[in-house]
Amino acid sequence: MKSIKDTKIGIIGMGYVGLPLAVAFGKKIKTLGFDINKNRITDLKKYKDKSKEISEKEIKSAKKLIFSDNVLDLEEYNFFIVAVPTPVDRFKIPDFTPLIKASSLIAKILKKGDVVVFESTVYPGATEEICIPVLEKESKLVYNKDFFAGYSPERISPADNNNVQDIVKVTSGSNIEAGKYIDSVYKQIIVAGTFLVEDMRVAEACKVIENTQRDINIAFMNEVSVVMEKMGIEMGDVLAAMKTKWNALSFVPGLVGGHCIGVDPYYLLHKAYEFGYSMEVSRNARIVNDGMPKFIAEKVVTKMCKNKVNPAKSKALIMGVSFKENCADIRNARPFDIAKELKKYSVEVDFYDPIVDKKEVKTVKKVDLIEKPNENYYDLIILAVAHKKFINMGINKIKKFAKKDSGLIFDIKAIFDKKESDLRL
Repeated sequence: MKSIKDTKIGIIGMGYVGLPLAVAFGKKIKTLGFDINKNRITDLKKYKDKSKEISEKEIKSAKKLIFSDNVLDLEEYNFFIVAVPTPVDRFKIPDFTPLIKASSLIAKILKKGDVVVFESTVYPGATEEICIPVLEKESKLVYNKDFFAGYSPERISPADNNNVQDIVKVTSGSNIEAGKYIDSVYKQIIVAGTFLVEDMRVAEACKVIENTQRDINIAFMNEVSVVMEKMGIEMGDVLAAMKTKWNALSFVPGLVGGHCIGVDPYYLLHKAYEFGYSMEVSRNARIVNDGMPKFIAEKVVTKMCKNKVNPAKSKALIMGVSFKENCADIRNARPFDIAKELKKYSVEVDFYDPIVDKKEVKTVKKVDLIEKPNENYYDLIILAVAHKKFINMGINKIKKFAKKDSGLIFDIKAIFDKKESDLRL
């Protein structure tokens, strides 16, 4: 293995995982941030991060960092980190296309002694089952003889202001020596410390189980919310009472989307099926959470009918279209699913979100965001995402968008006092 002073880092994928890593490493070690998206690289060369995760000042502070979309520029680098998406297809089957393409790309410039570390969330064993064969076949090099690998799960949470340096980093390698070297490289930037495990599958399992555990806990609260609704009990009051116990968990009902919690459990379920085990708790948690947009739509339509508002002649405003608060990421964002369900009742839906990229929403979701909601216009307003901008806007201003006599406010995230809304989870 090379020494730290001879290490040159190439990071593939300049998304919400790869860019913070590149900036952190680029302050200390020669680093290249690579992405196949030419527009993304053009922006980063101008110190602009459209995801709004890393500031211009931070990017400029990484003096040893450069950006490129030319794979040949990676040739002089010897420590590669893969941080590309791991989505599922429409049947909820893991889609390894981005990982396979990234592995194929690296194989073109892989040399003897090089190390490839994967950070994308997968099921235990995927690195050696899916990625390594591609690297071996296309590079003509032998695994654990000519080149080495590792797995270190990403733990960054978009828009949470938790720097990569402040999160404990789990590391692993394809053999003991590789593991120690990989761990030593990450130690250069991780202030919170690293945790080296001996088996790459342990590191892979760590991440996918972390997210599946959260999915299960949220699913339970969503189930409870449905039951409380049927019983006429205010869920917010129940949560307030629960919080008085020192060991009560802080999970609340809500929409589960995004590219982690709403996706990763399917990777674990997929692998479990190979071993003849169905993981019923995890599988049912996915069913419950995926069913929340339908439950929300049915809940508001029922309320409309009780208020003698015809859904087929109504207009709704969904405020917030990203997958979480203060975040511009719209991947697997559930507000769009709420709209899809509402449209089954012929409800006309507008979308408003001052955080996300309007062009991206148009391109990806085929939706035009409105510039500003009209006052005294909507029969229904759904506060789907708890953006700070909505909180700062205040409930009184938001209420002005609703029709004075018949407009309903559904505060999904319980942003405001329960007395200020007509519906909550």
